[in-house]
Amino acid sequence: MAATTRLISRLTVVTGGGSGIGRAVCQRFASEGATVVVADISEESANQTLGSLNHDHKGQNHMASAVDVSSRESVEKLLTSIQCRYFQPPSVCVNAAGITRDEFLLKMEDEDFDKVIQVNLKGTFLLTQAVGKALVACGAPKGSIITVGSIVGKVGNIGQANYSASKAGVEGLTRTAAKELSRYGIRCNCVLPGFITTPMTDKVPEKVISQLTSMVPLGRMGEPSEVADVCAFLASDDSRYITGTSIEVTGGLFIG
Repeated sequence: MAATTRLISRLTVVTGGGSGIGRAVCQRFASEGATVVVADISEESANQTLGSLNHDHKGQNHMASAVDVSSRESVEKLLTSIQCRYFQPPSVCVNAAGITRDEFLLKMEDEDFDKVIQVNLKGTFLLTQAVGKALVACGAPKGSIITVGSIVGKVGNIGQANYSASKAGVEGLTRTAAKELSRYGIRCNCVLPGFITTPMTDKVPEKVISQLTSMVPLGRMGEPSEVADVCAFLASDDSRYITGTSIEVTGGLFIG
């Protein structure tokens, strides 16, 4: 999709911005004129993304920051640092931080279940809450909070009881947030990627990738940029009458 300038003068924060979908979202937002705060558990990865961002539009002043989304203290520190630097909270937030710890249900350890829930679900809750509070406190006229779920949160996936549960939770959280925050002009929507080529899929054997793509009506894996396209739409005023919805970016996977 050709870049437009729908996000000029918007301050945005993207967690998981150091790689994969998060990095693609940062790049897309910057190309559309936004100032981007790249947040990631790895400050090195966040800085790598920062170095790749477009600065062609007037007033763009990107930054990178380390954050552990599963920690309230870390998330609140991130929001404080943003407000100290820009004198305002981000009006657009993308919750793209996520991890996997795959194992069959009967063999999964508590630690692996808990960690995925803490990062994927609690992390989304903490950032959504922090950004929502900051926008309400400053009387911002509008905001857009975007969460990244997964199609497996709808249909389940063998070996991913923890991941599927976390992503199903993200979708439910997003709908509830949309109901509660709409009175403040804050929209909340969820993007559900299917099989997307990211560092997470780099470890998957080629044979498995072939099996997966055979299930996709469009016949291929998706690209992170294709998820970023949808996030840019949801961040912009083009989606100003859309809240509480989930958009599948799956190439038709599990279309029915």
